[in-house]
Amino acid sequence: MHLHKLSLINYKNFSSENFEFDTKTNCFVGHNGVGKTNVLDAIYHLSFGKSYFNPITSQNIKHNEDFFVIDGFFKKNEKEEHIVSSLKKGAKKIIKRNGKAYERFSDHIGLLPLVIISPYDRDLIAEGSVTRRKFIDGVISQSDKEYLLTLIKYNKVLSQRNSLLKYFAINHTFDATNLDVYNEQLYEYGTLIFNKRQKFLNTFIPIFKEQYKAITNNTEEVTISFESKLKDQTLLQLLKATVDKDRALQYTSSGIHKDDLSFKINNYPVKKFGSQGQQKSFLIALKFAQFHFIKEQSKTTPILVLDDIFDKLDENRVSHIISLVDNESFGQIFISDTHAERTENLVKNIHQSYKIFKL
Repeated sequence: MHLHKLSLINYKNFSSENFEFDTKTNCFVGHNGVGKTNVLDAIYHLSFGKSYFNPITSQNIKHNEDFFVIDGFFKKNEKEEHIVSSLKKGAKKIIKRNGKAYERFSDHIGLLPLVIISPYDRDLIAEGSVTRRKFIDGVISQSDKEYLLTLIKYNKVLSQRNSLLKYFAINHTFDATNLDVYNEQLYEYGTLIFNKRQKFLNTFIPIFKEQYKAITNNTEEVTISFESKLKDQTLLQLLKATVDKDRALQYTSSGIHKDDLSFKINNYPVKKFGSQGQQKSFLIALKFAQFHFIKEQSKTTPILVLDDIFDKLDENRVSHIISLVDNESFGQIFISDTHAERTENLVKNIHQSYKIFKL
């Protein structure tokens, strides 16, 4: 699968721009602020229906304009896929596939698998559990429609249960029967999600360890641990055990929406004890593992987007990473860098075709 044409109108800093891409490697080079990352984000947008860097879609419209349009032509399984994402101020976002608008954006997820590696990925280590859950959910959802739809249902019921808890507090009342209706639904959806997360991590963690070893070429021991209270008891038991706490807090304090991942290197938390280079290698290994997992599950080679990947990595690690993607297991790759000469020297060593776009 590859993207061969991209058109941008009023997207971020671009008024109107057209690109025709190589089927293998495409590099965007130029000074900071010229829009390299914005092009990569537009490609991500076509795959996921949203920006990777700014979830408020209206803020992706160019200043002093009323709309944006991202228009892309992909080739997948010898078939053309024409995807358009557009937004007009005051209106709903529209995503079209081959001229037909989606009724549910979730139906688009997984059609065009893509993996992005960006400096923003450091949030996976530095921020709270929400970021790590989003990572798990994003990887599984690209190849498992049931998981994505169940997650949407779970979050809807969770919101309803939280609203009911607030209602109880405001009105100084309580109805256990009414709450049980939501508990049963959360138990059904949450159990399926928990089981799929466990199954996913059983497959994913060995791939991750293999990728970390390949990237660093050393013997550092890295681990990912799945942290969930559902390992010890069912969600129904948890919800009943924490009902008094939930009533006091006015929200649901336990469930799969509290699951987390623990990242360690040589048995110490990566966040506290990992060097910048180790943290960067850890994150790249996570994303490479994501790439290989999605490729295996979806039977489609994802697009790989490398945004400023050379930041905080020494030249040896960069060269090693480039050598890893220089094989047939990877498909189309997009790279951004501030150093044109460095990028050109690197891609010349890749035994594949390439294009360099100077912005």
